[in-house]
Amino acid sequence: MQLYTRSSGTGIPVVLLHAFPLSSAMWLAQREGLAKVCRVITPDLRGFGGSRLGEDEPSIDLMADDVAGLLDAEGIDRAVVGGLSMGGYVTMAFCRRHPDRVLGVILADTKAAPDPPPARDNRERIAQAVLADGSEVLVSEVLPGLIGPTTKERRAMVFGRVKGLVQSAPPGAVAWAQRAMAARPDSSPTLAALKAPLLVVVGEEDELSPPADAEAMARAVPDGRLEIIPKAGHLSAVEQPEAFNVAVAEFLRSELGDARA
Repeated sequence: MQLYTRSSGTGIPVVLLHAFPLSSAMWLAQREGLAKVCRVITPDLRGFGGSRLGEDEPSIDLMADDVAGLLDAEGIDRAVVGGLSMGGYVTMAFCRRHPDRVLGVILADTKAAPDPPPARDNRERIAQAVLADGSEVLVSEVLPGLIGPTTKERRAMVFGRVKGLVQSAPPGAVAWAQRAMAARPDSSPTLAALKAPLLVVVGEEDELSPPADAEAMARAVPDGRLEIIPKAGHLSAVEQPEAFNVAVAEFLRSELGDARA
């Protein structure tokens, strides 16, 4: 699986994996703002954006292996790997399956725990609704939880941009990803075994993956660091990109200042 990728900058490779049901377009401000301090690599996960879906069964592990294939194609041995929401699930799977390739980890607005049964059932319901009727259910049920109240009240252009990305998500990819996320395992043991430095980022207004979940993930790793982004909801990197970029740049400087891929 060859993932369509947008990249910018030079230096330490930092792979950022996008949220559901968006694409690497969500990382525009990171490609622009972090290019001075690292090499930002933002792939479209399979089925989204410019990446094809393929015929494989839904699997977060498979998405992680796609990222390993991307590193191979780019000639990168080790990288900082990070993701937001669904991208965080894929990041944790990458840490589990390819630990020797991880320089550092960034987990944003995500959680280590698996879905409880009601959440799995809801993912399947949405998957079926999208396949039957298109993106309407995403706009009515998924979109509201992605954005915090401050952004909804004060940043209409950001909300409109996110809505456009949600509406353009291919139904087949949406259903596949929902089923992959529903089947994901508990990643708490993965965090406990992590040997690389960890940055956990969360929007203070995130109701899907609240700050308490982020605090628990940061505590699970020795020297795990937590950054709470004010006035941001679930899409902290999109809602408050400057604060997000500062947190990432400081993490790279303090933890990986002498690292080379």
